[in-house]
Amino acid sequence: MLTEHLTEAERQYYYMEQCRRWLEEQRSKLGRPLTASVVTFGCQMNARDSEKLRGILENIGYEMIDSEKADFVIYNTCTVRENANLRVYGRLGQMKQIKKKNSSMLIALCGCMMQEPEVVEKLKKSYRHVDLIFGTHNIFKFAELIYRRITENKMVIDIWKDTEQIVEDLPNDRKYSFKTGVNIMFGCNNFCSYCIVPYVRGRERSRQPEDIIREIADAVADGVVEVMLLGQNVNSYGKNLETPISFAELLRRICRIPGLLRVRFMTSHPKDLSDELIRVMAEEPKICRHLHLPLQSGSTEILKKMNRRYTKEDYLLLVDKLRAACPDISLTTDIIVGFPGETEEDFLETMDVVRRVGYDSAYTFIYSKRTGTPAAVMENQVPEAVVKDRFNRLLEEVQNIAAKVCSRHEGTVQDVLVEEINRQDEHLVTGRLSNNTVVHFAGDASMIGKIVPVRLTCCKNFYYMGEAVNLTKK
Repeated sequence: MLTEHLTEAERQYYYMEQCRRWLEEQRSKLGRPLTASVVTFGCQMNARDSEKLRGILENIGYEMIDSEKADFVIYNTCTVRENANLRVYGRLGQMKQIKKKNSSMLIALCGCMMQEPEVVEKLKKSYRHVDLIFGTHNIFKFAELIYRRITENKMVIDIWKDTEQIVEDLPNDRKYSFKTGVNIMFGCNNFCSYCIVPYVRGRERSRQPEDIIREIADAVADGVVEVMLLGQNVNSYGKNLETPISFAELLRRICRIPGLLRVRFMTSHPKDLSDELIRVMAEEPKICRHLHLPLQSGSTEILKKMNRRYTKEDYLLLVDKLRAACPDISLTTDIIVGFPGETEEDFLETMDVVRRVGYDSAYTFIYSKRTGTPAAVMENQVPEAVVKDRFNRLLEEVQNIAAKVCSRHEGTVQDVLVEEINRQDEHLVTGRLSNNTVVHFAGDASMIGKIVPVRLTCCKNFYYMGEAVNLTKK
């Protein structure tokens, strides 16, 4: 076989070239460029995977658009909640009619949802108009799978149960020219009882630090000033490497990259947040003053049932350490209401943590059964009416506290990374503080991607209105 002596990355570039030739033939037949669209569901890990998919499609020669009437539509799916699956099935039903009108159209499905065997069986039986199905572990094979589809002329299904393989140096298409997400690890070993992620993303595997730093340095040379380091649990990065390295040490090395101005990361599991990491966060000015630290519940009893492996007291001690080391840090969190067995007393423990921490914002969720997880078969499921009442009380408390916390910088001058023209008013630009709070102020497109000093004139609960102090941009 022609590719047997190639590295995996070289193999995939070979298949990109084969697909490019096929696409040129299609373009000649149709007398127009062929278009592609990647539709992303779910988390930032999925968003980053979609950048890789778009990069491969552009390398092949597709013209990227946002319409689902493209010649090639790829759904990058999420399966954290079962209703996410229903949304995908709904889209596929609509796509059947669209595809009938475009004989050259291809439809692909990938991502977490595809790692569920029952989903793949349903697609095979009821959605025969889908051309390509693959999962989370072999996204790097996208070009090869496209080649199989166009040469075999039948539905291609390629799902891996797990993998240790990490393939570097494939193309990607960043959504923003000035910031990007960078995977530092894949998979999860935590097995929280409500979570499907370890089953669909596999076990933890970390990238080599040299590969991460090289990717970031290349991105900085291409105009990136901010990176978001991505992993299901970044705090456990490096433990499975042949030469172990801590996440804190990786951060130190990344902060030494010339030209890189901001470093963010998520998600941090409280059980693995070390004193070393807190110290690095305090000492390195490039690390943004924001930490997303999921609580999930303030009840130690519920945390035990969730298999979170920390207590309420452990969590609050971490917050105290963080605030002592980084007094200006913004904390955000995730909270689940109505986990099986949650009593009113358990819920009030959660409310107590919310009041004591004073989060800048919190993502609040009503617990929903996720088939395949231990929590789905637990006894003492909480009645819907009780859950909704607790959720509403929590949401009100979170919003009231967040509005007060957010206003603490009102009247000060802060650096804002400008991200885009404001979507409601073209005379304004929108950016973010180091602590991730959104700011709107008068400006133009020339400011996008630059860090601008802005006076925060008015806090509007969860965002600021401001004015540029001068036109000097970093």
